[in-house]
Amino acid sequence: MKIDVYRKKKRQFTIFSLIVLCMTFITAKLTNFSFVQGISSVPEAFRWMGSNLLITRESFEKMPSILDKLIETIFLSITATTTASIIALLLALLGSQTTKVNGFFSTLSRFIASVFRNIPIVAWALILLLSFGQNALTGYFALFLATLGFLTRVFTETIDETSNSSVEALQATGANYYQVVSKAVLPECSPQMISWILFMIETNIRSSTLVGILTGTGIGFAFDLYYKSMNYNVVSLITLSIVVVVIAIELISNYIRRVIL
Repeated sequence: MKIDVYRKKKRQFTIFSLIVLCMTFITAKLTNFSFVQGISSVPEAFRWMGSNLLITRESFEKMPSILDKLIETIFLSITATTTASIIALLLALLGSQTTKVNGFFSTLSRFIASVFRNIPIVAWALILLLSFGQNALTGYFALFLATLGFLTRVFTETIDETSNSSVEALQATGANYYQVVSKAVLPECSPQMISWILFMIETNIRSSTLVGILTGTGIGFAFDLYYKSMNYNVVSLITLSIVVVVIAIELISNYIRRVIL
C-alpha cells in the first residue's frame, strides 16, 4: 500500500514537473527569451553594478535631503494606513456575518473590498494622477484606497472568526448592537487587527516608493530624479536607505506583534 502511494505521488510530481517545463519553454519561445543570453549577461551586470552603484563621499552629501524625503514617505504611509483602517473597520462590521446590519450593507461592503483590493496601487496612482496632479494628495489617496480594500477584507474575515459564544451571551442579556461590538467583538479581534495595520504600514512604505515616482513626492521622487540624471551613486544610497528603513519598521512591527498576540 505504501509503495503504491509513493509511486502515485512520484508519477504526479513527474507529470507536474513536465507541465511546468513545457510551459516555461513555450512562454520563452513566445517572448523571444534566451536562457543562454540571460545567463551570460549576469557577470556583465555585476561588473556594471560594482562600478556604478558604489556609495561615494559625494553621494553622502545628499543624505539630509534623502532623510527628509524618507520621513515624508513614512508619515504619508502611516497616515494613509491609519485613516483607511478606521473606515475599513466600519465596512468590516457591516460586511461580517457576525455583526452585519442587513444583507444589503453586507454585500455592499464585500463588493467595495473586492473592487478596491483588486485594483493595483499603480493603477490607482495613475487614475488619481489625472484628477489631482503630481502632489502628495495623489499619493495619499492611492495608498488609502488600496489599503482600504485590503484591510476591509482581512478585518471582515477576522470578525467572522470571532467566537459566537460571547456574542450570543451578550445578546441573551439584552445588549444592543453597539454593546455587542464594543464588549465582545472588538476586544477579541483587536490584536489581529493591529497586526494587520502594522503589516500594511510596512507594505505601504515599500509601495509609496513606486507611487512617489508617479506622483513626484517622497523618496520615490528623489529616486526618480537621480536615476534620470544618471547619478547612480546617490540612487544606490537611496535604495540602501529604503532597505534600512523597511527592515527597521519590520523589526518594530514584529516586536509589537509579539507583545499583543
